Amino acid sequence: MHELSERTKKVLFAVVQSYINYPDPVGSRAITKRYGFGWSPATIRNIMADLEEMGFLRQPHTSAGRIPTDLGYRFYVDSLTAEPEYYQEKEIFKDIYMKLETLKNDIEMLLGETTKSFSMLSHYLGIAMLPVIDMTTLKRINIIKYKNDNAVVVLLTDEGVIKNKIVKIDPKITQKDLNRMASYINTEFSGYAMDEIRLKILREMSKEKIKCDTLIARAMSLCQEVLCFQEGALFVSGLTEVLNLPDFADLEKIKELSKAIEDKHTIIKLLDKLSESDGVKVIIGSENSLDEMKKLSLIVSPCKDSNRPVGIVGIIGPTRMNYAKAIYLVDNTAKFISKMLSGR
Repeated sequence: MHELSERTKKVLFAVVQSYINYPDPVGSRAITKRYGFGWSPATIRNIMADLEEMGFLRQPHTSAGRIPTDLGYRFYVDSLTAEPEYYQEKEIFKDIYMKLETLKNDIEMLLGETTKSFSMLSHYLGIAMLPVIDMTTLKRINIIKYKNDNAVVVLLTDEGVIKNKIVKIDPKITQKDLNRMASYINTEFSGYAMDEIRLKILREMSKEKIKCDTLIARAMSLCQEVLCFQEGALFVSGLTEVLNLPDFADLEKIKELSKAIEDKHTIIKLLDKLSESDGVKVIIGSENSLDEMKKLSLIVSPCKDSNRPVGIVGIIGPTRMNYAKAIYLVDNTAKFISKMLSGR
């Protein structure tokens, strides 16, 4: 990493800030007028040329000014968040938090509303995800006969998340049989994490007493099938908002964004990995592991209920993003949700 002088740091920060505010390549005269450093345009031009050589800036056209690279944005974000009061306009979030508080007993609605709020306030994509079910704990399971050879399995986790799945059953099985199966599953597996339950099922199914009790054997088999759905529920809001940004003026960029959010399975895997970290995380452009995300920035933070993960919230937008607002919004909303859920 290059060691930058204080003067060089000031110019780089100013170029990135200026480009975020005005989506046009930035010239030395614009920096002189907007920031009043007291240095000549020629001095600033030389510093900008050095920054380009070091990989912090690039020149999109030979006659134009310069714009930040992902490395330039990384410097900006790290410098920004090193300041305790990096964002001032905090009052605008109060109404949102009041609305979220009314949804604290329904985690799915809470996360869905969070994405809408993120989109409305930032004009980027708001995203949120429930935990991948492997890490959640079974509270209760109900099995309800539906039509002749189908049953609806309703699975409730300790985070209050409800999962439904329709499964095939033997038409001869009655609701009374299903109740007995549910009772057995609840007695044996309530309080266990989903990944632990899968291991326990494999051990239990090898026992002779299970093999002798046809109904319990069916219950185990059913439980195994139900626990196959592991993906977290993904919430995305604000595609219309983000497409109005000048960054998505050309069709190719719209296609890239659409491709990134259409592959939900890949995003779920990415968010699941990020949900293991603590605090807000900012991933800029080429830092993203997904090819579809390499021209986008992702800001996420996990939400917890007494240190137990209940979801992850975040924002996806162009690399030319109002990072101060977006980081503050994601970080503080995640903290608010965690504190609210822990105090229920």
